Amino acid sequence: MRNLVILGGGYGGLRTIQRLLSSHIPDDVQITLVDKHPYHCLKTEYYALVAGTVSEKHIRIPFPEHRKLTTKYGIITNIDLENRRTLLDNGDVLFYDDLIIGLGCEDKYHNVEGALEYTCSVQSIEQVRDAYEKVNNLPPYAKVAVVGAGLSGVEIASELRQSRPDLQIKLFDRKERILATFPKKLSEYVAKWFHDNHIEIIPCSHITKVEPNILYNHHHPIPFDGIIWTAGIQPNKLVRELDVEKDSFGRVVLTKYHNLPQDEHVYVVGDCASLPHAPSGQLAEAQAEQIVSILLKRWNNAPLPETMPTIKLKGILGSLGKKHGFGLVADTPIIGRVPRLLKSGLLWMYRYHRG
Repeated sequence: MRNLVILGGGYGGLRTIQRLLSSHIPDDVQITLVDKHPYHCLKTEYYALVAGTVSEKHIRIPFPEHRKLTTKYGIITNIDLENRRTLLDNGDVLFYDDLIIGLGCEDKYHNVEGALEYTCSVQSIEQVRDAYEKVNNLPPYAKVAVVGAGLSGVEIASELRQSRPDLQIKLFDRKERILATFPKKLSEYVAKWFHDNHIEIIPCSHITKVEPNILYNHHHPIPFDGIIWTAGIQPNKLVRELDVEKDSFGRVVLTKYHNLPQDEHVYVVGDCASLPHAPSGQLAEAQAEQIVSILLKRWNNAPLPETMPTIKLKGILGSLGKKHGFGLVADTPIIGRVPRLLKSGLLWMYRYHRG
């Protein structure tokens, strides 16, 4: 029996399972999924859970059930590439013939003293639950800081405004304009929405230290009742500790077939993989599609393609509350109600049609 072990049921891991189970995989192949939870979480919707505008049930998708799929629940403590095994916190040892690592990312704190200890994270469902409790237990007119004005920071700040109109919200970003990687038209639209909805943007900020309920910008202390960190990500700690080649962001360097250069049986998908695009759920799913095609060819002793198709992303959509949004579709900026409706429709499709 050949055992494929998939570490992590995120966007890449789930898409891999869905595509394999709907394909004609060899009779001697068994799939084992390892995850901490008995469901996939829609990480792109964590911003709404933090604000309390959706319930947690709204962002859960159960893992598939299939005779060829075994699901193990636990925390992975070690990935032993030399002996082809992974270890779990409950003592289980899983040996693999093929391995897919899809463990996602963690916050990157850029060596800012106190950031880990005294800010709320939105990188895992456990951390989001803590952030939700912190934010929604704040007294009226409390002050909240959101550090980082990328897509996550913008969506969290705007959703908090919809959920808690009383809060005094400040959005800190080190760039001169928010959403710096997006076209200026989009940045200006979002900045105007924030201005109209009384969210203060602090550009060119430099967070130097965090203490309990105090954020230091350029060494100047500013008191807050809650601080949410969205200022960068890095691969999961287990992946950072692997003795393999990585890029300048700490992501694993792969061959064109998405496996380790020194081991064609170990694949990396999603936020931990070195790819020519910024990490996203959409990118992880597109990569998973290619990994499935390679696995099927290798299992059936079929020749591999000389080249792999270029991964093309369909676009990016962001929310500004329930009625407004922004995005890039085919590199064309869109703003207003249409991108918000598109995002809601895509979320519905994902939840009920599994992508």
